Amino acid sequence: MFGFGAATRIYLAVGATDMRKGFEGLYGLVRDRLQCQPLSGHVFLFCNAQRNRLKLLVWDGSGLWICAKKLPKGRFRWPQPRGGELKVVLSQEELAMLLGGIDLSQARHRPWYRSQIDSDEVGADRINTA
Repeated sequence: MFGFGAATRIYLAVGATDMRKGFEGLYGLVRDRLQCQPLSGHVFLFCNAQRNRLKLLVWDGSGLWICAKKLPKGRFRWPQPRGGELKVVLSQEELAMLLGGIDLSQARHRPWYRSQIDSDEVGADRINTA
């Protein structure tokens, strides 16, 4: 898998996305629906309605990457947004868990030091701990 730097944000698109979309279609969704800059170097995740396919879009400085994953069995557990959010911000650890089949709503953050900047930008307390 890719290694992303600490400044890289990971945005998960809420709702279902048509997995037939390619570079231009996903670029447009990032720009218009998520209100982000596709060429920012941040990571954008999209999933289909059945939650068995996902696509990742990222700009590496010289071109756009699209990576796809299809599950022959099972489903990705897509995090639920708060209120009217159009995107959910994930940490790198949460991305690894999501791709590894872990339900993020069942995971809990233990008391851990994170600077205020990281907490605000990554949404460290976004996961349900119920």
